[in-house]
Amino acid sequence: MLIQLDMQSELPIYTQLYNQIIEGIARGELEFGEALPSVRSMASDIGINLHTVNKAYTLLKQEGYIQIHRQKGVVVHPDGMPLVTAEFLDRQTSELRPILAEAILRGMEREQMLNMINRLYDEIRPN
Repeated sequence: MLIQLDMQSELPIYTQLYNQIIEGIARGELEFGEALPSVRSMASDIGINLHTVNKAYTLLKQEGYIQIHRQKGVVVHPDGMPLVTAEFLDRQTSELRPILAEAILRGMEREQMLNMINRLYDEIRPN
């Protein structure tokens, strides 16, 4: 999986890394149980501070996307992701609400938004 970070983005680097790893899992580029580079190795490979990688890995672990073992290192959670819960839906709704509000303010129609979501879903979800 190729990690591409935008150092000029307003989105923090750890968030970009977090998002790209999740997308890599969703696309099937990272398989359940697959090893990820160590914090030190990932930081060196992509040229960022190891504390930045550590923060992304910590968040991924808290959300259940990865496991961190002393002997095995960092692996994509071998049992897969937990199913959709009410808490997950609430969080997704709260994150999507401002995005949708801004789209409405800028004149985006419902059909445009749904088309964009469908296109992105098709790009990310492996067939």
